[in-house]
Amino acid sequence: MKKRVLTTRENLPGNGLDRLSDAAERVAWPGDGKPGPSDLAALAPGVSGILALGNDPVDGALMDAAGPSLRVIALASMGFDNIDRAAAAERGIVVTHTPRVLAETTADLTFALILAARRRIGAARASLASGSWGLFRMHDYLGLDIHGATLGLVGYGQIGRAVARRAHGFGMRVLHHDPYAPDDDLSASVGLSTLLAESDVVSLHVPLTEETRHLISTRELTAMKPTATLVSTSRGGVVDEEALLHAVREGRLHSAGLDVFEREPMGTELSPLVAEPHVVTLPHIGSATEATRAAMVDLAVDNILDVLAERPARTPLPGSPAVSGTLKRADLPV
Repeated sequence: MKKRVLTTRENLPGNGLDRLSDAAERVAWPGDGKPGPSDLAALAPGVSGILALGNDPVDGALMDAAGPSLRVIALASMGFDNIDRAAAAERGIVVTHTPRVLAETTADLTFALILAARRRIGAARASLASGSWGLFRMHDYLGLDIHGATLGLVGYGQIGRAVARRAHGFGMRVLHHDPYAPDDDLSASVGLSTLLAESDVVSLHVPLTEETRHLISTRELTAMKPTATLVSTSRGGVVDEEALLHAVREGRLHSAGLDVFEREPMGTELSPLVAEPHVVTLPHIGSATEATRAAMVDLAVDNILDVLAERPARTPLPGSPAVSGTLKRADLPV
């Protein structure tokens, strides 16, 4: 008898869901929009696995709605701030995510934001589209150079290293702050205060945890050069958006490029950062290519099928086991 698996969307890129449907009985939230907790809880009883997107909250109540049959929760994302890891640990549930497959694509988008913010591409394009480009004047749309600048990477995992490789093509000096990553041939390891003081571009590549929430706030923004650019393709909560707004409006920071926000999705109630001419904003598209989004779904499906077949998960979360039923809350990293 096939095990039941809940997917939080009916349709996802690639053919991963077809493979999942061949191997398991799949139940899915049928709407195009984001399901609420009660929507998923109503579908969860008796499922052995859940495939969720990175912004779908997965808490203990949903796990309890599934019941003791639940063995694996697979996130189709690299980030994991949407899941209650302690609740999963208490119940011995394997939690997986999708690292590696999105690193290069997200690094491409990160560099696009660096270029757009430093060179004021958004403001220049808006001027052209509005019909304001009536004269050629030497002082219009003046940005700042990327080549020869110093790039500071806060977090130096797969995406950070991929960004560092691209930076070397622009002749940039690269620094990074990551307690788990020493110097290498791409980047020098430094303290956060040194990185903030010396970098022309600060790019964030850390997961959202209690330790990293508002990691960049008023104090950190004040420590940066007034000619610096802040870029984030990690999670919105890593940046104190109100502090960033004040820093840009008051000229204490040259620019910012943001693919992520504290409130996602926004709908029509936009963050004031969206209207700022020195801020380039995007709707969380760091991994949004056809191949990468399909690869994320494929990996999430592989993780579910492996655990349900009594095989180790391929990419369990840090602190989560590869096999269900072996994790306890005390095993989670502090």
